[in-house]
Amino acid sequence: MDLDAITKHSASHAKPDGLILQYGTAGFRTKADRLDHVMFRMGLLAVLRSKQTKSTIGVMVTASHNPEDDNGVKLVDPLGEMLAPSWEEHATHLANAEEQDLARALVAISEEAAVNLHQDAFVVIGRDTRPSSEKLSESVIDGVTVLGGQFHDYGLLTTPQLHYMVCCRNTGGQYGEATIDGYYHKLSTAFVELSKQASCSGDDHRTLKVDCANGIGALKLKEMKHYLPQGLSVQLFNDGTKKLNHFCGADFVKSHQKPPEGIEMKANERCCSFDGDADRIIYYYCDVDGHFHLIDGDKIATLISSFLKELLLEIGESLTVGVVQTAYANGSSTRYLEEVMKVPVYCTKTGVKHLHHKAQEFDLGVYFEANGHGTVLFSKAAEAKIRQLAKELEDKKGKAAKMLENVIDLFNQVADRQVISTTDAERQVVKPPGLQEAINDLVKKYKLSRAFVRPSGTEDVVRVYAEADSQENADSLAYEVSLAVFQQAGGVGERPQPGF
Repeated sequence: MDLDAITKHSASHAKPDGLILQYGTAGFRTKADRLDHVMFRMGLLAVLRSKQTKSTIGVMVTASHNPEDDNGVKLVDPLGEMLAPSWEEHATHLANAEEQDLARALVAISEEAAVNLHQDAFVVIGRDTRPSSEKLSESVIDGVTVLGGQFHDYGLLTTPQLHYMVCCRNTGGQYGEATIDGYYHKLSTAFVELSKQASCSGDDHRTLKVDCANGIGALKLKEMKHYLPQGLSVQLFNDGTKKLNHFCGADFVKSHQKPPEGIEMKANERCCSFDGDADRIIYYYCDVDGHFHLIDGDKIATLISSFLKELLLEIGESLTVGVVQTAYANGSSTRYLEEVMKVPVYCTKTGVKHLHHKAQEFDLGVYFEANGHGTVLFSKAAEAKIRQLAKELEDKKGKAAKMLENVIDLFNQVADRQVISTTDAERQVVKPPGLQEAINDLVKKYKLSRAFVRPSGTEDVVRVYAEADSQENADSLAYEVSLAVFQQAGGVGERPQPGF
């Protein structure tokens, strides 16, 4: 490790004095003009992680659903999973080291993690469409090369595509071909096969309207359209011609409970929204009376797991099915899964990395955050049964629509407040004292209600979540909890108002 060369290169990616950042659920995120040094150092860290694991490591430059002026970076571990927690600590330490301490920080990480510095290293890099992403990717590459690592820059990618590339490269191609064409071929082939079994009666030509959040999803979905069957018409909206994530995207639709700008919805049309890096998806439609219906991650998880559970029962398989949620999941979905479908539900802290880890304990692990992050994990034992399950789909037509009726729409509200500390998978407030007691008293006033507050993992805000038996009661509870946070946690700016 040539520390002199590293120090010299680092000088051109100087860390702003006093800037402290934390590697969280989504990696590092802040204003793009504050991230140059972080990108360079994450290039360094990716090389060390690659050497230690003897595997390809991924680096994704994106800030997902954040505003266009923000950016961020996250590392991807060998099987396409999130960075190991111990290396999150290394990332935070390295990003915050002052210039004169950078070399010592690198040596300390190498020694603590027992990195063989003579081992080859390979890093793959992707980025979203933000104006700042290309330059920041170059800073990552500078960090990789100065530490002697090899790299492949895929350029513009969705976050799921980069995870796919990493997994393919580290499984000798068993997972798929580590190319864009390989990605499209794998997903489109699976979709076509599934569609043969699950085609909707009387609806041979299907249309899907997709809100691409003016992000990378628009570019990549345009490419993938050519791989999809002619019976599916995909119409793209918010296709990158306007500002990223501005009044559109999965986060906007989920938070505001209404369609994004740019989509004109007719009754019962299928619509969905990505976020800025296309690793979230939520569905929605309007009924004949013009009422908006959101199929968020909670409902997606409920439908999938209920569907799989019924299939397993019918074919007599004893594979384990588990659903993993956070405290912010729709309470009615939890009750339906546990009480009606008898599917075990487990609660973790907010963040895909926590959900993913727990889901790996089951033959069929299902997790979706309400915001649309999620997937289904299959164990090796379960993989052999997938084709058998697919054969049963023909008899299940219409069941998904029926299941939706069993999940009551409950609502959440978000407020920006000072940082607070939580415990118990973010369901209980530890600091400031007395706030949790105040929340408990407020919750008792409403039916089927819950409320939580937590510091955001991606933005410098505190989020307030409220759930009740009606929109009016949810709004009222959210206001009262927000007011309690403002009063007891040093709120700034204007006081919360009813109907905020």
